[in-house]
Amino acid sequence: VDVLLSLAIVAEDNNYVYPNVNDSDVLNIKGGRHPVVEKMVDDGIFVENDTYLDCDNTRVAIITGPNMAGKSTYMRQVALITLMAQIGSFVPASYAKIGVVDKIFTRVGASDDLSMGQSTFMVEMMEVANILKESTNNSLVILDEIGRGTSTYDGLSIAWAVAEYISSKEKCGAKTLFATHYHELTELENKLEGVKNYSIAVK
Repeated sequence: VDVLLSLAIVAEDNNYVYPNVNDSDVLNIKGGRHPVVEKMVDDGIFVENDTYLDCDNTRVAIITGPNMAGKSTYMRQVALITLMAQIGSFVPASYAKIGVVDKIFTRVGASDDLSMGQSTFMVEMMEVANILKESTNNSLVILDEIGRGTSTYDGLSIAWAVAEYISSKEKCGAKTLFATHYHELTELENKLEGVKNYSIAVK
């Protein structure tokens, strides 16, 4: 009761909307917001964004833009809205149609495990390998700058290979948001079916 009451109060106070949760493969969010970040910035400063992913023509979204543009915030808000909708909460958006996902995977931020002899790069690769092995075409995958823990050409090669694998319907086909500073990856829109490019602009 306490949890449900809390969700109701937050929804009422922060103008959340009732999401349409269904068995489709579509993730369609209009005016999505990050539930935490929007409370940390001054009123009117948080910029709402739309999101559309499905398992056909828009499986993988390659997201580019400068540092501090909000790429990570945008991707995390999509994961949070999806999770909130599936636990029965209203969501921070003006409209949300959420096809149920079986798992949400994220590879965000740098971390290491020096006590186990694992570098930042090794931890990243192990997490990415786990995502590629466990994700399905019903999963939602959030990848933030894969391959940055090594040299530029090696990192680009890894990021390119991961994007190719995850976009393949036969191998994976998960709905994916993939933020990168490797602008070469934008070429994938013309090479792979289901890959779209999006760039976050700063005004």
